[in-house]
Amino acid sequence: MGPGALSLTPDLAEPTKPFTLAVLLHGGAGGSGVVATETALRFARAGHDVHFISNRVPFRLVDRSDANVWVHQVETLAYPLFDAPLTTLAEASRLAEVIETYGVDVVHAHYAVPHATAAILARDMVTTHRPAVVTTLHGTDVTLVGLDRAYLRATRHAIQRSDVVTAVSHHLRQQTYDVLGVECPIQAIPNTVDATRFRPGVDMDVRRRFARDDEALLLHVSNFRPVKRTCDVVRILAEVNAHVPARLVMVGDGPEQPKASALARDLGVGDRVTFLGAFPTVEAIMRSADVFLLPSSLEAFGLAALEAMASGVPVVATSVGGIPEVVEDGVSGFLREPKDVPALAGAVRTLLQDDALHARMAAAGRERAVTTFAEENVTHMYAEVYEAARNASSSGK
Repeated sequence: MGPGALSLTPDLAEPTKPFTLAVLLHGGAGGSGVVATETALRFARAGHDVHFISNRVPFRLVDRSDANVWVHQVETLAYPLFDAPLTTLAEASRLAEVIETYGVDVVHAHYAVPHATAAILARDMVTTHRPAVVTTLHGTDVTLVGLDRAYLRATRHAIQRSDVVTAVSHHLRQQTYDVLGVECPIQAIPNTVDATRFRPGVDMDVRRRFARDDEALLLHVSNFRPVKRTCDVVRILAEVNAHVPARLVMVGDGPEQPKASALARDLGVGDRVTFLGAFPTVEAIMRSADVFLLPSSLEAFGLAALEAMASGVPVVATSVGGIPEVVEDGVSGFLREPKDVPALAGAVRTLLQDDALHARMAAAGRERAVTTFAEENVTHMYAEVYEAARNASSSGK
């Protein structure tokens, strides 16, 4: 590495050259916000200054005691002339202020629209220096928002004007080329998991809050958007429970929650489903479950599945998007076609009725999580990305 290289020592304890990082993210319970927060906090623990820019305190930012971590909330103006708040402009203005006040070296935007767009605007606004802009694509910013004609050109512009672009899976990387027609290089960097926080070991007190010892405990964690197919999670429980006594815990909140709750009552399993809402500390529940369910119709990566694997919990999911890059079918879990509830439920029953198979998959998932998706490996990738972005920015890309 040349002069001014940004890197971390293997134990992530000592930065070779401290720098200031600003992170634009969705503060809610979705995977992109979780990844953005926890990736940035690893750099904060290594001695770099980290500034979060969001409309709320990030969901996973449970400890704000670090002296080198700041949260700058974005406020929007309600004005009769406009039908909706001008979020992107407000975010760009707030970011520009943070860049100039704190001397931000790197802006990391998690999501192309609106965050990368805001980052590009802020970079053009500031007069003190030119920060590097890194954009990480997480999925729906390409596959949903990016494909909408109202946003396609803006999405493509934000991606191509970034100094470095990453995607959370090879599948999403290729989709970005195919559907948006971008021409800039995109580096696939997978999500990672804190394998100390998410670890095997059933907490019986937690487990017995939701299920008896002779009942299976199924778990689903998401933001309850339509692509998560949360109603299919309930249908899977109903089919499994017809053969094996089972209960379901659903963590998260979103537009599909009322539908899932109503369906559980209609299917006669309303008393077997617990909706916990969104909260940041899911690890005790995660490692106490028997099977994790992720029947999404679209998934760029599947972070919750990786957290389950790290917790020693086999995954039953759909073979869509980036999930096959995380879960090895027949090794660390089972993958089935989306919307095929009988096949998904059958995979769950197979795991619950074969203790040896369950143990093998639990161990394989844990091993894959702590090796292929090790924190230190992914953090070093981002350290190299930040260095490359600064080099590109200084050359006036």
